[in-house]
Amino acid sequence: MDHAWNRLLAKLPAPVQELVALIAPVLQIALIILVAVLLRHLVRKLIAQMTLRYHLPIEFTVGARRIAGFLIYGSALLLVLERLGVSGAVLWSALTGFTAVAAVAFFAAWSVLSNIFCSLLVFTTRLFRLHDHIELLENGEKPGLKGRVIDINLIYTTLEETGNGAQGTELKVPNSLFFQRSLRRWHGPVDGPVTPKPFNPPAEPAAADAGVVPGTPIPAGTANAASVAGSNPAAAA
Repeated sequence: MDHAWNRLLAKLPAPVQELVALIAPVLQIALIILVAVLLRHLVRKLIAQMTLRYHLPIEFTVGARRIAGFLIYGSALLLVLERLGVSGAVLWSALTGFTAVAAVAFFAAWSVLSNIFCSLLVFTTRLFRLHDHIELLENGEKPGLKGRVIDINLIYTTLEETGNGAQGTELKVPNSLFFQRSLRRWHGPVDGPVTPKPFNPPAEPAAADAGVVPGTPIPAGTANAASVAGSNPAAAA
C-alpha cells in the first residue's frame, strides 16, 4: 500500500507533494484516533448490555471498560508511532517486553485472577443469586460452609452464617471455591433451609373399634365382626 501511495505522489507536482507529505501523516493519525474512539464507544455499549443481561456487578463493568480502553488506546498509540516513523523493530521489542512482564504478573497473581474469572462464571451461569441459601459440601453429603448470600464481588462471596445482618457472623468465601466443591442451593429469600416433616401413618380404625392394640395382628373372624358391628350399630346392640 505504501508503494502505491508513493507512486501516486510521484505523479503530482513538487509543491503538491510537499503539502501532501506534510498533511498525510496528520490525517492518518486523526483517522486512527477517530477509529479508536468509535471502537471504544462500541465496546462500552456491549459491556453495558452484558451487565444488564447477566446482572454483573459494577466492579466487573468498571474493570472491563478499563481493560478494553487500555487495549484499544495502546494499539492506537503503536499505530500512531509507526505513522510518525518509529521503527517497527523497536515497537515489536517494546511489545514483546511488555507481554513478558504481563505474563509474569499474570502467574504471580493467578489466585486473584482465578477468583475474578470465577465471579464472571457465577453471574453468567447463574450458579446462585443474592438472598439464596447455599451450602458447600466437603465430600458428598458431608456438611460444609453454609449461609445466605448477601454480597458477590470480584474476589469473594459473602455468606450470612448467623444473625440478621446487623448482628451475627459472616463468611467470606473465595469465588474459585464454588467450582471445586459440590454446591447445595435453596432458592429465594427464605429464613433457612426447609426441613421435611416426618411421615406419621394414620391409625387403624378397625383395630381401634375392636379394642385391639394397633400394630398387633387381627384374626380374620375378629376383623369381620368389627367391620359388621361398625356398619350395623343395631346389630351390635
